[in-house]
Amino acid sequence: MKVTLLGTGTPTPRVSSFSASTLIEAGPEKLLFDFGRGSTIRLFQKRVALGAITAHFITHLHSDHLVGLPDMWLSGWIGTPWASRKAPMIVFGPKGTVAMTENLTKAFAEDIRIREDDEHLPPEGVAFAAKDIEPGPVYDKNGVKVTAIEVNHGEKIKPSFGYVIEYDGKKVVLSGDTKYDERIANAAKGADLLVHEVAVIEPELSKSYPSYREIEAHHSSPEEAGKIFSMAGPKLAVYSHIVFATLKPVQDVPEDMLIARTKTTYRGPFVVGHDLDSFTIGDDVQGADAKNQPIQPLRSDP
Repeated sequence: MKVTLLGTGTPTPRVSSFSASTLIEAGPEKLLFDFGRGSTIRLFQKRVALGAITAHFITHLHSDHLVGLPDMWLSGWIGTPWASRKAPMIVFGPKGTVAMTENLTKAFAEDIRIREDDEHLPPEGVAFAAKDIEPGPVYDKNGVKVTAIEVNHGEKIKPSFGYVIEYDGKKVVLSGDTKYDERIANAAKGADLLVHEVAVIEPELSKSYPSYREIEAHHSSPEEAGKIFSMAGPKLAVYSHIVFATLKPVQDVPEDMLIARTKTTYRGPFVVGHDLDSFTIGDDVQGADAKNQPIQPLRSDP
């Protein structure tokens, strides 16, 4: 299995970290989890054809996890070497997913009409095969199994899912957006890789922009994420969807505080993820950054 972080950021329009999206390659399957801003660009950088994605999964219906969906859908249909989807786009997500795909089809009806007539693109390639899912098994093909787990992203954001992906005795868990939730730790026991969100918000920012209090309440602090890592005991834990907000906006996320706070509750190996980091899972987990340089996990052994 190979896991690539396509977007490790948030709605903040940082150049270095696009919003949430993760690619998992297992056997012949290429699975995409969430459609954050720029996910098509990251796939192009990794030389993965948009039309080659075999199934797509949504954690929840917040816009920063979805804004790339129209791009993935329509650009992936174009008849080029980097796209050329010829079959319906398979999408699994929480209640509202099917309705969203139906309304997107209506919204882009004129573009679809033009391209079918002018470029002779196959209508099957722009169709959706979408399904609203519940917690439990949602995908099983070519030995790859995907299970949705419900997570706690707040009382008003239901349902919200994490995912467990299993193949050839290997297991990857994606937390999705979540507050502290021991269901993730239970699902990730024995996992090779646990990809988990985290949030650090400057108190002064919340005073000026009160909505950040609600945002912070919907996510996990570094200490809380560290507790989940400790309970789960994965071979490697990785931070992605890193919510970092300061009163004075910064382009890059300062990592020292995030690392130090995590180490107060977790002493195992972990990585602060960056866009285009990839993790290959064999007998152990090997990481490489965007320049294909090895990633050395952080840890704080007793």
